[in-house]
Amino acid sequence: MIARLNGILIEKTPPQVLIDCAGVGYEVEVPMSTFYNLPEIGAKVQLLTYMVVREDAQLLYGFGSEQEKSTFKQLLKVNGIGAKSALSILSGVSIEDLINAVNLQEVAMLTRIPGIGKKTAERLLLELKDKFSINGVNGVGIAQPKSATSDILNALLALGYNDKEALATIKLLPKDLSVSEGIRQSLKLLSK
Repeated sequence: MIARLNGILIEKTPPQVLIDCAGVGYEVEVPMSTFYNLPEIGAKVQLLTYMVVREDAQLLYGFGSEQEKSTFKQLLKVNGIGAKSALSILSGVSIEDLINAVNLQEVAMLTRIPGIGKKTAERLLLELKDKFSINGVNGVGIAQPKSATSDILNALLALGYNDKEALATIKLLPKDLSVSEGIRQSLKLLSK
């Protein structure tokens, strides 16, 4: 298994790059988030890779960070998501946005990604629900700062509001609120 490439960037043609490693050229497909952060042609580059071996091909997928690679591997575990779809998801949304979409169960955000329909988005949300978390270390190894959003949501649910009401209210709140202020403002919005 090829886990990392360190060499000279020879070609950049989205979504593929060609890296010369000691005289051997490796063709690697990368998400657009990695592609935009690549150096100029002729510069040294290092990519973490994930190799997929199929009956008809051996494909390398490259990532600029361990978080992207871990998320890619987590997406491959979802029924019906292949490497191309996983790459498309990582190209279409940031990892933070994907985690938020999963935690807030936002189908609409995922359906905006090319190639992801409503049923696929719903399956993603269902199967990734316990794999990502808003706070702590989640299933893809990304340490997220503790977010007040999660606590506010849990408080509203504990007070008897349904998921739909609570999520809609949280979307209306300004960012960077404390938990107590977020609950207070949410209750004001819900009482109208």
